[in-house]
Amino acid sequence: MFKKVRALFGKNDAMPKALPSRLTEDDEQNILENGDERTRELLAAREDARPEVLYYLADDTSPAVRRQIAQNPATPIQADEKLTDDEDADVRGELARKISRIIPGLPKGETTALREKTIGVLQRLAEDQLPKVRAILAEEIKSSNIVPKPIVDRLARDLEDLVCAPILQYSPLLNDDDLREIIAAGASSRALEAIATRDAVSEAVADDLAASLDIPAIAALLTNSNAQIRESTLDQIIDQAQSVEDLHRPLALRPQLSIRAMKRIAGFVASALVHSMLEQAKLEEEQAEDILERVRERIADERVGEDEEQVLAEQARHYQERGMLTDDFFVQQVEENRRELVIQCLALLSDLPVQVVRNILRSKSGRAVTALAWKAGLTMRTAYQLQTRLALVPTAQLLSAKDGSDYPIPYVELDWHLSYFTE
Repeated sequence: MFKKVRALFGKNDAMPKALPSRLTEDDEQNILENGDERTRELLAAREDARPEVLYYLADDTSPAVRRQIAQNPATPIQADEKLTDDEDADVRGELARKISRIIPGLPKGETTALREKTIGVLQRLAEDQLPKVRAILAEEIKSSNIVPKPIVDRLARDLEDLVCAPILQYSPLLNDDDLREIIAAGASSRALEAIATRDAVSEAVADDLAASLDIPAIAALLTNSNAQIRESTLDQIIDQAQSVEDLHRPLALRPQLSIRAMKRIAGFVASALVHSMLEQAKLEEEQAEDILERVRERIADERVGEDEEQVLAEQARHYQERGMLTDDFFVQQVEENRRELVIQCLALLSDLPVQVVRNILRSKSGRAVTALAWKAGLTMRTAYQLQTRLALVPTAQLLSAKDGSDYPIPYVELDWHLSYFTE
């Protein structure tokens, strides 16, 4: 018998790379009785192998062989049922992938018994002791509207985030009642975030997410342009966001904010975010200027203590000594709302008093702010960022780059604009 197997694959001892295109029953029997692990693995992957052969291989001692049986769509359902209890998690994981893909494609003429057995396998995998197996199943069926609802419900309520999150984010079988019940039951932060990023989030679900006070979930909700958020709910979020910086950006960049909401948001977020918010909203110049003026007044009222100012001055000198005061540095600090540090750094590079720098930034003059950037040795592109995101220069007063990058007015004129503040 061993000679027959050797004759089938050749006389060398190397493992075969493939089986012949056609196998007889004798060939299969020879492999089952005398084939090495690699040969049995190749047989287990064959969709034209007899069902009884595949069923037999479901008990093979090699996990690699059993994984091939789990993957093989021709494996009889009785073997799949057996593999749900396999000791190897990878075998059960591969089975989860296959069964998830088989169910939508079961022909309408399939017997009720076969369908029930297949669903039974799916149910047992959804109850697997290892989160890894359940997670594979959840990822495979997350967008399906064919799998039984009880299985989706079980996975959606799984305590492991890697299992429940894909279902909560994508499953079309979950309705508002399901989602609100899961939120009310005390879902994890990751689960709440998954719900907040669904393709459609109703006002009722958004209310519950906002009431959870979970920061990542609320940030995801604000970022989701398809989430319906009531004005009253948005007001609650704005109240919360005043003391939670992680909500500033998603709130300011929330699409279709009302003028009233924008005015409230502008009362506490960074000037750079205010600019981005107004830029996205595409307001009329008069409306935008009204909001910008409120921000300027807020900034003007802000005070920095002497001790803090001294610390920031030392920090600015530290950055200067290390050659870190580049254009990218200034843009980053503006984005991060480190206004006072930017002022100290500009004063160092321009060799101007700190108060003069503050006065220039409060002037609403695009030419003056541009002159300050020039004196500090920065590019015109950075000068534009300072105008729009730090100084909040009105649109009509903005000075744009020439040819995309050059200063648009002579250096003599730039120097003259500075002299207005220094003499």
